[in-house]
Amino acid sequence: MKGVILAGGLATRLRPLTLVTNKHLLPVYHKPMIYYPLEAMRKAGIKEVLLTTSGDHAGDFANLLKNGEEFDLRLYYAIQQNAKGGIADAISLAEEFAGGEPLLVFLGDNIFSFDLSEAIARFTAAGQGAMVFGVHKNTESKQYGVIEVNAEGMAVSIEEKPDSPKSDIAQTGIYMYDAKVFDYIKSLIPSGRGELEVTDLNNKYLAQGQLMCEIIDWWVDAGTSFDELLAANNQVAKMVAEGKI
Repeated sequence: MKGVILAGGLATRLRPLTLVTNKHLLPVYHKPMIYYPLEAMRKAGIKEVLLTTSGDHAGDFANLLKNGEEFDLRLYYAIQQNAKGGIADAISLAEEFAGGEPLLVFLGDNIFSFDLSEAIARFTAAGQGAMVFGVHKNTESKQYGVIEVNAEGMAVSIEEKPDSPKSDIAQTGIYMYDAKVFDYIKSLIPSGRGELEVTDLNNKYLAQGQLMCEIIDWWVDAGTSFDELLAANNQVAKMVAEGKI
């Protein structure tokens, strides 16, 4: 399995912080935000990672991360020409890099400490399909994509920010895909926002009964607002003080 970290976008909701830098280079407590997904890749046993970003900040990432040796990874870079192309569009940049192998995909602003090794083993044993990761968010779930899961751990529906959530499971920005992902992306139609939506991609697998779901313990989407960025800093500071990360 190979890894992909998506670190593009305009991050307009975090301006003026992001007027001069990419949001994934902002600090979360004692490290740049991008360190957390890289460390999670290493923890999961991934050896090769493709980082996608925009052309105007690619040099900043390369100067900071170099070839990934500091993280015991082999790091590659790809440029997403259209910053508004969407998550699925960014994943499509990994087709040649993947070389037919399955992918573990992170959004670069997702902060978590969950060890994905067992989930990878479950995914590998299935031999095909995709996996999404959720976290219990109670009444806050309506602010996110909401996953409905059956007793076998298979997703049966995903809704974007529903008024009446079918569960309290919020979708995180952690995904696993088999080699069919690129064919599915090519069949996607841009949404009303003009993006190739990751939910539409995941629903391709759901329609085939091949979308698994794994629940993690905690997760913060640090790049969506100042409040979430602050929450990520506070959560990491607390866990560092407790010796948990």
